Amino acid sequence: MIPDLSKTNQLYNMINLQAERRLRKLAKNFRSIGVVGPRQSVKTTLCGLVFPEKKYVSRGNPDTLDFANVDPRGFLSLHKNGAILDQIQRAPHLFSYTQQMLDEIKKKGLFIVHGID
Repeated sequence: MIPDLSKTNQLYNMINLQAERRLRKLAKNFRSIGVVGPRQSVKTTLCGLVFPEKKYVSRGNPDTLDFANVDPRGFLSLHKNGAILDQIQRAPHLFSYTQQMLDEIKKKGLFIVHGID
């Protein structure tokens, strides 16, 4: 017997819609937002859908990761208008630098950071 996936798809769509709404609301109230979850749980897709105007920066790229590690201020200076920072767990020291930047800029929803738990 083939399972009826229509209810599963409806539930998936409902969860995505709730996550989108929640993320938009959080971005209006906080300067940075963290999205954490297991691998392949659509974090990148969700963030890109909700914040299409933000530059997506992946630290999965070795050159980007090296730049963030060697020159965190220089790295963040490229993203003064904010960004989606992917795989933040690979450069945890950036939190101290982003904190300083967030204190200076005070713009809501500036950084969207996500990573795997």
